[in-house]
Amino acid sequence: MVGTGPGSAEHLSPRALRALREAELVVGYKTYIQLIAPLVEGKKIISTGMTREVDRCREAIQRAREGQKVALVSSGDPGVYGMAGLALELLQRENLLDRVEVEIIPGITSATAAAALLGAPLMHDFVVVSLSDLLTPWEVIEKRLVLAAQGDFVVVLYNPASHKRTSQIIRARELMLRYKKAYTPVGIVRNAYRKGEDVVITDLEHLLDYPIDMFSIVIIGNNQTQRMGNFLVTPRGYTL
Repeated sequence: MVGTGPGSAEHLSPRALRALREAELVVGYKTYIQLIAPLVEGKKIISTGMTREVDRCREAIQRAREGQKVALVSSGDPGVYGMAGLALELLQRENLLDRVEVEIIPGITSATAAAALLGAPLMHDFVVVSLSDLLTPWEVIEKRLVLAAQGDFVVVLYNPASHKRTSQIIRARELMLRYKKAYTPVGIVRNAYRKGEDVVITDLEHLLDYPIDMFSIVIIGNNQTQRMGNFLVTPRGYTL
């Protein structure tokens, strides 16, 4: 299971690059396969669209059982909203954990990639919440948002919006404003380290003034987060 990070070779670990080169078969979501296309040229590829995650995992497992060396890829890190958990669940269910050799190769996450482009907003405690309610009930997501805001965590929002899901980011902002000031710094990063990269620093009040979609990561600061020039910094508390 290979974490491909943002997708370019320069942001993959040497181990991830080697795994892709050694693989006989590469399996993944079609958009993420396209991002690493130059790295897997000439390989056998199995790619499917959204909501086909179980099918991809099952196919990868079956091919591995047949003796093929398979790279099941996830953008970012395979264990952070990626395919690692699902694959391990399926292997456990089919009593294959001791019969299929598994290696999980970490990658740069969307949160850390976006944070690096913004500066250092994650220097102190933070939480990551996905606003996608496809697999998690919205009432659970709301509860987590409220608790994160009450705890004054820096909040990283994955999957903040899509063509069909436009209300969740509006509601998330409303919940944040109950416990965070309107001038709380916010960073919006779209296509981190990919073509079309866009980095915006704004505040909670003006969050919705900018385009936000599935390729965006939103980072909402805590009460110590500051804008320093073109950077966001959440001080750790070191004595200067």
